[in-house]
Amino acid sequence: MEPVPSYEWDFAFVLNYRDVLFDGFYGTLKIGFTSLALGIILGLLLAVMRLSKLWIVRAPAIAIIEFFRATPVLVLLFWCYYALPIMIGVAFDAFTAVIITLGLQTGAFMAEVYRAGIVSIDRSQWEGGKALGMNTLSLMKRIILPQAIRRMTPPFLERSFELMKTTTQASVVTYGELLYNALLLQ
Repeated sequence: MEPVPSYEWDFAFVLNYRDVLFDGFYGTLKIGFTSLALGIILGLLLAVMRLSKLWIVRAPAIAIIEFFRATPVLVLLFWCYYALPIMIGVAFDAFTAVIITLGLQTGAFMAEVYRAGIVSIDRSQWEGGKALGMNTLSLMKRIILPQAIRRMTPPFLERSFELMKTTTQASVVTYGELLYNALLLQ
């Protein structure tokens, strides 16, 4: 048997380029949190639209949600960065294209989280609030949402972590996030 070669970890390279790596880490956090904020707001709007009783309001929400959930983020990034500016005549920088793409996709996933949380509440809770004379807004605020938030927390956190992992794909449009900056050091 051959002896196992020994290896000593040397982090000098990482320490020498820590400024570049921290800039990339900051870029990752910036697109992650901005996309998450956009996704939370858009997701709530889409969920309310999807839960509407009016078909004319519900149908566009379903189409948007299904399109952005089913399309790979890499395809959406290329489309938003290269094709969309040609179609509308407005050029986006890499940051804007990444925020639009990740925000729309996160909004579609968050809409399903919101919808599932609201729908999961037992029908008797709705009927009990109506029996007390509550209108829909008051019923949502006082009875339904407090229960639904507890059920939405795990998938919400999972989607937030998934978004942070997806930010690495921003490197394909040359946005300086952590992966892109690390690749520049090679």
